[in-house]
Amino acid sequence: MRGGFRWLSALVTIGALAGCAIGPDFQTPDLAPSATFLPGGDPGFLVHEAAIDQSDHPHEWWSSLKPAKVRSLVEYSLIHNVDLEAAAASVRLAQANAAVQTGAYFPSVTGAFDTNRQKIAQGTVVSPLQSNASLFSLSTAQLNIAYNLDWLGGVRRAVEGANAVVDAQVYQREALELTLAANVATSAVQEASLRAQIDVTKEMIEIQQRFLSVLQRQNAAGQIGQADVAAQETALAQTRLLLLPLEKQLELQRNLISVLSGRYPSQRPPESFTLRDFRDLPTIPRSTTSDLLRNRPDIRAAEAQLRASNAAVGVAMANRFPQITLTGQIGSSSSDMSKLFSANNGFWTLAGGALAPIFDAGILANKQVAAEESYHQTLAQYRSTVLGAFQNVADSLRALQTDERMIEAARAAMESANRNLSLVRKQVEGGQVSLPALLSAQQAYLQTSLTKVQAEAARCADMFALLQALGRPWWPSPENHTKIVMQAQAVK
Repeated sequence: MRGGFRWLSALVTIGALAGCAIGPDFQTPDLAPSATFLPGGDPGFLVHEAAIDQSDHPHEWWSSLKPAKVRSLVEYSLIHNVDLEAAAASVRLAQANAAVQTGAYFPSVTGAFDTNRQKIAQGTVVSPLQSNASLFSLSTAQLNIAYNLDWLGGVRRAVEGANAVVDAQVYQREALELTLAANVATSAVQEASLRAQIDVTKEMIEIQQRFLSVLQRQNAAGQIGQADVAAQETALAQTRLLLLPLEKQLELQRNLISVLSGRYPSQRPPESFTLRDFRDLPTIPRSTTSDLLRNRPDIRAAEAQLRASNAAVGVAMANRFPQITLTGQIGSSSSDMSKLFSANNGFWTLAGGALAPIFDAGILANKQVAAEESYHQTLAQYRSTVLGAFQNVADSLRALQTDERMIEAARAAMESANRNLSLVRKQVEGGQVSLPALLSAQQAYLQTSLTKVQAEAARCADMFALLQALGRPWWPSPENHTKIVMQAQAVK
């Protein structure tokens, strides 16, 4: 019996160590390593006048946000957001499934115990006991061992695919984390923009109210007609109408920030934001296309999914070959419970078998074809993800370039409108009333002021979009991968 189990142990060891895994070995696609983000090799805002030491930058771009209340809102959201909690559970689910696949490396061992009391028919059936007793009790205890010999590496390919799915879930959670951070920061910017637009509108209401008071006095003195007063009242009423939608949008924006940070709408975050809070935006380190390809989590996730599809091809190929199974039993049986484990009552069996497909109407062959086509589909999706990543960065760079010009143009237009409004104010106060000029000057000042606020907010939002598009260009991916796994295991 001992010799038989040594033989079984040797076969198990050989099955685990011998042979190479069937199917293609995965190779990471090398796509567009020298491509640039913008036409003509324009680096946009990724290259500054001086190179920036990447070691000076924190792992998360939001760690450098100022003031602290902006950073604290993002960090609070990353802890309490329910979508991130679900993503962490997806990581743990994938890890559990990978552990299930890894278990196929080892033999399965089950234990059984059976006891029964029976009577056999005398004169018809021979008693199994030496005493030939027809009424007896029989107890049996045994271990059953089964092992599927992974001689082609199909199990190894299955484990490889399961581990790739774990990686994909980890990177998808990281992508969600980056997206959430950008969305929270952008939502705070939008809140600040709405507050600034409300302030501008209220300022315009006060200016128009003062003009209306001057015109009313001049009308009372007989210097102007009632129509001029009515026209200014109409302009004032129209500006007041602009205030209500802005206040509504601000309330909705606060609701959005509450939900993003894992709160109910009634549980408003303590922070409130103005555009002054976003004057010091994070610095973008010098980056290259290879950094983007290496560090964007959605590209890493697509690569992991491609690795899983590649492993599935090996599994499908292995299933077309014979499956070798080793089984064994060891136990003891006795009619006397006290002597169940006596040396003479032991038994054992050792067996091996192979199950090979002979005819299946092409089912296994077509499963391999399906796995190969699934790989090609995933490869195309990987390429699409890479192209989309380049587009995200290019769009953000162009938007930032346009934002800078827009802010300068809006600032110049507002200053011009302010000078014009000051001149009209002097004319009105001096009794030299030109109602069309007054209405035009008020409208121009209001519009240019709102445009400047919106342009400043757009620059902040586009900067956060660029940070999201770059992934973590200064965060080494293996460190981040380990961090995400640990976070997913901790959030339960």
